[in-house]
Amino acid sequence: MLTLTSITKRFGTLTALDGVSLEIGRGEFFGLLGPNGAGKSTLMSLVAGLREPDSGALTLNHQSLAGGRASARTDLGLVPQHIALYEELSADQNLRIFGALYGLRGQELENRIDAALEAVQLTDRRKSPVKTYSGGMQRRLNLVAALLHRPKLLLCDEPTVGIDPQSRNAIFEYLEALNRDGLTIIYSTHYMEEATRLCSRIGIIDHGKLHALGTLDELLAKLPFEEEIRFPTGPDTDALAAKLTAHGEIQTTDSTHRFRPQPDYKLSNFYGLAESQALPARLFTSQRPTLEALFLHLTGRTLRE
Repeated sequence: MLTLTSITKRFGTLTALDGVSLEIGRGEFFGLLGPNGAGKSTLMSLVAGLREPDSGALTLNHQSLAGGRASARTDLGLVPQHIALYEELSADQNLRIFGALYGLRGQELENRIDAALEAVQLTDRRKSPVKTYSGGMQRRLNLVAALLHRPKLLLCDEPTVGIDPQSRNAIFEYLEALNRDGLTIIYSTHYMEEATRLCSRIGIIDHGKLHALGTLDELLAKLPFEEEIRFPTGPDTDALAAKLTAHGEIQTTDSTHRFRPQPDYKLSNFYGLAESQALPARLFTSQRPTLEALFLHLTGRTLRE
């Protein structure tokens, strides 16, 4: 449905996207996972036509998106990271403006506004100014404003930033229902739990480069370890970490050591070594691989840095 071929975008000396190639199939719920400043919003803005790439090609349904061609983007909806609503106006008035921009009129527009507000549980506040809404309510209205024209591809650029867990879950459930009904979604986030829950396929991006691409299982299979043991830094545990370098990978971030053993290394040997140094078991936690562990392995830094 959407194809990016060797897309590069620079802002002065900063390369925001560096030769990114990507294909999104119809009906996918695709996650773009990376920290702030990774290039996620830049990629979204290029697809939406808000900016032009310096090089490379974008096509949607086999139509070129070069030159900001509006006709090729009629099937797109964009939920921007920053709230794009008129705060002094009501939800009703906001949706009428967006509907008119999409070319909707009369009873059809009325019906779509009613359905949109009902879907995100804002019907009883439809006449209230947006500035009186909570952050979660504004996010939900921001979402349905992008759906009034019933796009076939929805771009969600970190749509849950700064909202409460209940509103976040409501947005998740709504997006999941839309995807089940056939809507293709590209969802950017720096929260691995969002990508894990929502996305059928995930691309890991950092410093403008796409480092890995696949389903969750495919991505985790790229890790050269099946278990990770974490323990705090300190004089005694630092000595243990030094001894473990011969048996796997040690990475230290903030106040934590992360030990990823070699495939043939027995964890019983690890705990025996810790016991020989009189280190209590409560210092150690073991967990299966995660997207965050993969990101750290690929880029050398934690996901939220």
